[in-house]
Amino acid sequence: MNFRACLLYTFLICILFTQAACENNLRDVEEISSKKKSVPVDKSTGVEIIYSDSAVVQAKLITPELLHFKTDKPYYEMKKGVIIIFYDKAMQESSRVKSDYAIRRENEKQVDLRDNVVVNNKKGETFKSDELIWNENTKRFTSSKVVSVSMEGNTFYGTSFWANQDFSYYEMDQATGNFNLTNKQGF
Repeated sequence: MNFRACLLYTFLICILFTQAACENNLRDVEEISSKKKSVPVDKSTGVEIIYSDSAVVQAKLITPELLHFKTDKPYYEMKKGVIIIFYDKAMQESSRVKSDYAIRRENEKQVDLRDNVVVNNKKGETFKSDELIWNENTKRFTSSKVVSVSMEGNTFYGTSFWANQDFSYYEMDQATGNFNLTNKQGF
């Protein structure tokens, strides 16, 4: 066998091995993709949802994009952020919650707000945290992460935080901070 025939023979063998390897890889990919389960997802943009109870508006949710995953445990995901405005009985804004990400678990009636969570209440207090969890049944916000509260030039921090829906009342453990008190506020 001459050099040219040997080179051609080697080339053909390489092509056969390469094709066989590709076929196996394609079969593996087809097998894996057939095992994947598709999840129906509804996507809505420019969303405003009004929450009411007995025809009384309680809250309004605003998000640029809402994904509704229809699984065994359905949930809504707001990857582009959310604003939730709570109203009192006189339809006045009682608090406003804003976060960069949120997920609402439908069966649990719970909203997890994450990343740059900021809350403002009627008293002018500002609450900040990396995470707040809103329980729709108890109408309470909770967090095991650090929460900062700013009011009248003072800021303090704490953990094991909980607040009612309008943030007019809240509690936290291990609170620390510096306070500038006037004579009226002094001891």
